[in-house]
Amino acid sequence: MQSVLAYGRIVARTVLGGGLRQSERREYRLITVSCGFGKDLRKGSGTTAKGSGYGDDACFVAAHRLADVLGVADGVGGWWDYGVDPSQFSTTLMQTCERLVQEGLFVPSNPVGILTASYNEMLQNKAPLLGSSTACLVILDRQKRCLYTANLGDSGFLIVRDGKIIHRSDEQQHYFNTPFQLAIAPPEAQDSILNDSPEAAEGSMFNVEVGDIILTATDGLFDNMSDYMILQQLRKLKDSSYQSLNETVKSLAKRAQQLAYDPNYMSPFAQHACENGLNVQGGKPDDITVLLSVVTESKE
Repeated sequence: MQSVLAYGRIVARTVLGGGLRQSERREYRLITVSCGFGKDLRKGSGTTAKGSGYGDDACFVAAHRLADVLGVADGVGGWWDYGVDPSQFSTTLMQTCERLVQEGLFVPSNPVGILTASYNEMLQNKAPLLGSSTACLVILDRQKRCLYTANLGDSGFLIVRDGKIIHRSDEQQHYFNTPFQLAIAPPEAQDSILNDSPEAAEGSMFNVEVGDIILTATDGLFDNMSDYMILQQLRKLKDSSYQSLNETVKSLAKRAQQLAYDPNYMSPFAQHACENGLNVQGGKPDDITVLLSVVTESKE
């Protein structure tokens, strides 16, 4: 059964590509929906959501009077080799971020601060939760109408306006297929486990407009779909209604899942692998998490 989480508020006078008169200073809001697939589910078997994520991925969407906040995290699958469930780390990281937002313990212009506080809280647990994860946070400051982001690793986001990508995050990689990541390792393995500081996350600020589309996802999407293919799917979005958003995000995630298991498809991941001297072809089976958001204006 497909699982779609929908958040936000349906707002009047919100049509993709619409604008505001300068004299009106209504707050901006995000309407966000999500869809995903765990990589252990093959084509045609549907999708299940494990807690607040898909497979080893995790996500959250939270609303505060100052801002709309969302995030994705991709648990590093290699921890399965040590008997550790990677989804526990990514899920706890995202749940902690969500709680901090709901409690108002954040500054809208500082998503890195949310990530840092969440990670430090996990470190301070009496029994630290082992694992590692990438992370990407997106904050819409409702009054300033600005988007603030923090991205650590190879999850990421892009902003689409009038059918074109006008801003996007950059991947952070130590080397091919080895992204920056937050980690908590047992003492005996700390020297052998990659662990980046949350302050290493790339931050950005961008002024948004009503009708802007924000796509936030784990690498399961970006490794299997080019920008052109993503834009083709986003053209299916008719308006900012939940129905249209849900249909579009499901179509996008489903297409990425199909391509992930196509052995003859030259995926973006395979292309990057070839550029790094590896003979790789086909899609990249992986967990896929997609959050699709549209910027709207508040009625209030």
